[in-house]
Amino acid sequence: MHWRVGFSLAAILLGFWVEAEAHDRANAITWNREISRIFYARCASCHHQGGAAFSLMTYREVQPRAVAIKEEVLSRRMPPWGAVKGFGDFRNDQGLTQEELELITEWIESDAPRGNNPRVLPKEPKFETSRFKPPKDGIVVMGEMTLVRPVVLDGILPEQVPEGASPQIVAVLPDGCVEPLIWFYEYKNSHQHPFLFREPLDLPAGTVIQGLQPDTRIVLIPGNKGKSQIRPQPSRSLRHHDVAGDPLGLVRRASDSDKN
Repeated sequence: MHWRVGFSLAAILLGFWVEAEAHDRANAITWNREISRIFYARCASCHHQGGAAFSLMTYREVQPRAVAIKEEVLSRRMPPWGAVKGFGDFRNDQGLTQEELELITEWIESDAPRGNNPRVLPKEPKFETSRFKPPKDGIVVMGEMTLVRPVVLDGILPEQVPEGASPQIVAVLPDGCVEPLIWFYEYKNSHQHPFLFREPLDLPAGTVIQGLQPDTRIVLIPGNKGKSQIRPQPSRSLRHHDVAGDPLGLVRRASDSDKN
């Protein structure tokens, strides 16, 4: 009698175990269902055949590199977005969200399963080959600058940032409030792409652009609602600013009275 009870109990436990295993497999993070979508959205613009780096478009290309990928994403070296999250809000942010980071990490720690249903794979993305060109009314900025007129700021393009530098650029509004623009982090040449704000920023006249380090040059990308006019701070020499990078003549030269 006891052996029948023991057998029944074992069968019940085995049933629970099989059901739990099936549930775990059904809810496992897989390349086909979750991870491919993250890679297509965050990595594939560089990591594709003919791109700037080796391809990570397929499971066969990703799986052998899984451990290295985990190290790169945990250190935030990949994808190479180049700016500190939360300091400015950008619509073209390629950096991983915390949820995406956790999904990739858990997937790799679970032996990076491929998944059994290839039909859930998303379509492979298409890639643009044209390089971003600054608009003709973009303003090249070096040093500290003050807005003479209101500007709708759509984004920032780094033209020259020293390798490894982390300049923190802000806009100080006339009322003293500080608007974070961008905080480059351990800058690399691979980060040279536009940083486009999720919502254009309305900066009133008198706003001061601060935080550019020596040998740093950025382009202010105006929005459609207006064009900026900027001038150097009176207390700074004109050599801190690039007037040649002002094709529309929007930068006003410091007068002799300003310099004194």
